[in-house]
Amino acid sequence: MSEARFRIEHGAIPEPVRRVCSTLHKAGFGAWIVGGCVRDLLLGRPISDWDVCSSATPEQVQKLFRKVIPTGIQHGTVTVVLDGVHYEVTTLRGEGAYSDGRRPDSVFYVDDVREDLARRDFTVNAIAYDVTRDEFIDPFDGRDDLRAKVVRAVGDGNERFREDGLRVLRAARFSATLEFALDDATRDAIRPNLPTFRKVSRERVRDEWMKTMKARRPSRAFSVMNETGILDELCPELAASSRLRVPGFNGSLFELSLAVMDAIEPGDAVLRLAALLHAIGDKSVERFAKGNKFSNDERERLVHLTRSASEFPMDRTVADAALRRWLRGATRGAVSELATLMRAKAAVLGDGDGIATLEALLERVDEIVVRRDPIDARELAVNGEDLQRSLGIAPSKQMGQLLAWALQEVLDDPSRNERETLLAMIRARAESA
Repeated sequence: MSEARFRIEHGAIPEPVRRVCSTLHKAGFGAWIVGGCVRDLLLGRPISDWDVCSSATPEQVQKLFRKVIPTGIQHGTVTVVLDGVHYEVTTLRGEGAYSDGRRPDSVFYVDDVREDLARRDFTVNAIAYDVTRDEFIDPFDGRDDLRAKVVRAVGDGNERFREDGLRVLRAARFSATLEFALDDATRDAIRPNLPTFRKVSRERVRDEWMKTMKARRPSRAFSVMNETGILDELCPELAASSRLRVPGFNGSLFELSLAVMDAIEPGDAVLRLAALLHAIGDKSVERFAKGNKFSNDERERLVHLTRSASEFPMDRTVADAALRRWLRGATRGAVSELATLMRAKAAVLGDGDGIATLEALLERVDEIVVRRDPIDARELAVNGEDLQRSLGIAPSKQMGQLLAWALQEVLDDPSRNERETLLAMIRARAESA
């Protein structure tokens, strides 16, 4: 990485951010942009949030700007609103002990920006930049680690991970999203501090997993999780898959899952997660999603994707009836994403015959979809009212069973889906029962 990348051009920082810092400076306070926005500026990555730290207290900040929202005033943070955009300004602070391994017991203001940076997680996130003076404050050599592409804890990794258990998961995530190596000492500090990690809310865990899926190769993070014991805490079935070999693949089932996940383009986090979990079984997937507080929609989609992908009849000689039955469970709307998942796995396995078979079967599924072959009881040419009116069958368990039987007959042969044909078939079925 060239030294030129470690200069911040004037135009790279939005005018409102400069205005916030300038206003604070003119009032006699220090002001710096800090954390992820500085890191991403130096790496040339897009920036979504601009964070400012200042020697001004929240009350002093509120007096300097027309519109200020006290979003986290108990922690020293207020939000300045300029041109309709929100900018967080946080007073330089230190932190007391972390009794619960999640948040500090107390927060106190400090005068030196270096003390504020000392409480942060990783060196690449502990760089401050004085916009007004064009000056870096980098007491932990975060820029050197950016050059070396290393994720390193600020100070003693054991202390940082004991303070906030989520940091072990963030270490894994940053190794993937930044595509950096994890410093050996930082890696070694993860396993001894898993007891603190266990205190972290599963909602926060879920958020970290979803953020990890934005990486070009999220597998880097999950490899770290597996090597350090994090994965045993979160999804032991997935961790166990690293001990299972896959015939015809040069690696474990876990490594296969990582490769399939990486093969799916970023953008759909749930689909990539389904690729990672596809081999552990839908019951394990559901248990994982519930335990880690994924939303109901996310959980249902994960289970649906992993189950439907595993049930796909990979046999070129299979009858259309079997494909229709698979499509009934998969649903027409999910065919495209299921095809993406199955194609990714076939490509990773590098099985030419398997790829050809998959494509031939998917072409037949597409034909079924285009023809609108009935795959659901609601698509039958008869319904409960028809059975009651024409056959005298009252609403009952028997009626439901007869309609379910009729659907199976239509799945075998869609040409049977004619009203009179079905009524005659159902009448004969009822009479023979």
